[in-house]
Amino acid sequence: MKRRIAVISAAASGIGLAIAEALCADGWLVYAGDQDAAAVAALGPEHDGLAAMVCDVSDAASVERFYAWVESDLLARGAAGIDLLVNNAGIAGPTARFEDQPVDAWNATIGVNLNGMFLMTRRAIPLLRQRAPGSAIITMSSTAGLFGCPLRGPYVASKWALIGLTKTLAMELGPEGIRVNAICPGSVEGPRIDRVIAADAAERGLTIAEVEHEYKRQTSLRTFATREDVTAMVQYLMSPAGARISGQAIAIDGHTESLSLDMEA
Repeated sequence: MKRRIAVISAAASGIGLAIAEALCADGWLVYAGDQDAAAVAALGPEHDGLAAMVCDVSDAASVERFYAWVESDLLARGAAGIDLLVNNAGIAGPTARFEDQPVDAWNATIGVNLNGMFLMTRRAIPLLRQRAPGSAIITMSSTAGLFGCPLRGPYVASKWALIGLTKTLAMELGPEGIRVNAICPGSVEGPRIDRVIAADAAERGLTIAEVEHEYKRQTSLRTFATREDVTAMVQYLMSPAGARISGQAIAIDGHTESLSLDMEA
């Protein structure tokens, strides 16, 4: 059986790296793009099956260079096409009331979260076609793409848009046997949510502990998700058990009841 091949954005650290490592452990060849040059350089030989290059998903020229590198490496290996694109790149964006949102921060958030998905996906589709049926696109949205969330306007806007694009692409590509899904994690343990909580606490004049408690109470299970939870869903969607799942926005969040905050404090 030919080796399965994935492209993952923002895969030199965090959730992206966790997904890449899990797929490599399953025998995949993974091409990782990441704008953090130091993190890319830090990926050593212990990551067997993982090749990485600097890529800024919000920059069309950078994305083109990345895919040219992927195609060149595939050619050298005697391979063609990819089985999976994971649109993982995303930034949290600013934390502020809507009227106080800086224009440059809005543009940066949309640029990475939404435009980045567009640029990565449009370039990947011809490669996915070469391995269809059975190839797939998985995009990281968020529970913020299912609910409103005060103080997070740019992030919410981008994550809702990703779900709309997921459903549209599932319709466009489904007849060719290419599945398209979005994963919607809630708050995921790690440095990123720690930064979001700290910014929220500063904006609202609360302690970090108070905000973390509030975030956890937004879900029925009163807990954050983990990288392993997200990774396991990617593996499931790419297994035979996930072969008929497409056009879905799948929450991994302990059942979010509401993302409302006390804005009267």
